[in-house]
Amino acid sequence: MSKQHHLPVAIIGAGPIGLAAAAHLLERGLTPLILEKGDAVGAAIRQWGHIRLFSPWQYNIDDAARRLLERTGWQEPRGSALPFGSELVESYLEPLAALPDIAAALHLNTEVLAVTRQGMDKTRTRHRENQPFLIRVLGPRGLEDHLVRAVLDGSGTWSQPNPLGQAGLPAPGEGAARSFITEPLPDAAGKDRPRFAGKRVMVVGAGHSAANTLLSLGQVAKAEPGTRLMWAVRGPGSAQRLYGGGDLDGLPARGALGSRLRSLVQDGVVELLTSFTITELEAGDGALTVHASSPEGARAVDVDVLVPATGFRPDLRMLRELRLELDPAVEAPRGLGPLIDPEFHSCGTVPAHGAAVLAHPDKDFYLVGMKSYGRAPTFLLATGYEQVRSVVAAIAGDDDAAATVHLELPETGVCSTDLGGSCDVPAGNTQGLSLPSEDAPAPSGCCVRPEPVSLGIPTGLLHGKNLAD
Repeated sequence: MSKQHHLPVAIIGAGPIGLAAAAHLLERGLTPLILEKGDAVGAAIRQWGHIRLFSPWQYNIDDAARRLLERTGWQEPRGSALPFGSELVESYLEPLAALPDIAAALHLNTEVLAVTRQGMDKTRTRHRENQPFLIRVLGPRGLEDHLVRAVLDGSGTWSQPNPLGQAGLPAPGEGAARSFITEPLPDAAGKDRPRFAGKRVMVVGAGHSAANTLLSLGQVAKAEPGTRLMWAVRGPGSAQRLYGGGDLDGLPARGALGSRLRSLVQDGVVELLTSFTITELEAGDGALTVHASSPEGARAVDVDVLVPATGFRPDLRMLRELRLELDPAVEAPRGLGPLIDPEFHSCGTVPAHGAAVLAHPDKDFYLVGMKSYGRAPTFLLATGYEQVRSVVAAIAGDDDAAATVHLELPETGVCSTDLGGSCDVPAGNTQGLSLPSEDAPAPSGCCVRPEPVSLGIPTGLLHGKNLAD
């Protein structure tokens, strides 16, 4: 193991979590190697830069990153302001990436093809943890291999959207219908407006990406005659979950999101189609016919544009030679999966967790950030910051710091599993969960009593899966 100490620590992805990990490594005297597939930091965020986050700046900056930036005279944005995605990149990620130590470690246009152990495939066990990781990349200098002592995969899930069909599969005809289907989170009220004005538009999905898209499309519909908006959700009450906690939400902008969308539906600007499961997409000469099943029977709806907001899933192909232990449902680390499974938790909050929960059988490999949530939605940005703080401490051998995790979450005002219930949120309950008494049953639709956690560092919610709903 001593032979590995001089090696860098690889970080896959140069988004907020990846750059935060680099800042923590530098503070501990370790060398980061940042591998970014895109041509700039925050590549995924740049694709939804027109979206305003509903968490203010005070929740969106990592502590170690802040300390590094403050040494340069960087001016931190006003804590209560709500940044657009583009501002998060320009005012935070770009200055952070420009710091000499981070710039020297940053490799752009570099795609990670595989992560394995030097000289060992997945089946080899003897002395496995004594071998460094080997990362194969395709970059500006062609195919290269890097040896590293540890790996933090913070590559996110943005490049792997969920399909539109049922049962986790693409709908028949989905590939042939690509010309009618937009990218997630289009700039509907801005540069993409001509594609939607005067058209029949269907948004599919029940998360925050769907809400933001529908609110932007609502502006278009009110200004452009003939614009018809449809909102399709698979479940009978999924819309109620999205409406959220309203005034009870600890982040007012998040609460207002659902309230504004509810008004669009009630005013008839948006037609809500519930229990709408897409079974086929049929591309015609001038329109797309969306075939679906519903409790009333088969349906067929003609649209001009379809916007997918069905969430994302992790791309695990580059990790197939590693020994991972994943939750069978959400494809998150096994210990984290039950805490975030949307079948049981729609709270938007999760207890603090760090290296112990995120560890895998291959020692010193960690999934962090949005990718650590697998298929689960509503990732908390500062949850990722606390993840990498703990993980870096573990890599550095500071077991006490790694084990001591702190997290304080703004209340969501809603915590439901029936997609329609709203729990009472006791004052001071920073997890946003309703805590019934020990001898009383939990209210219908509420999350179960969580295990006690240590609270301390405030966290905010990153939009759009907040990048995946």
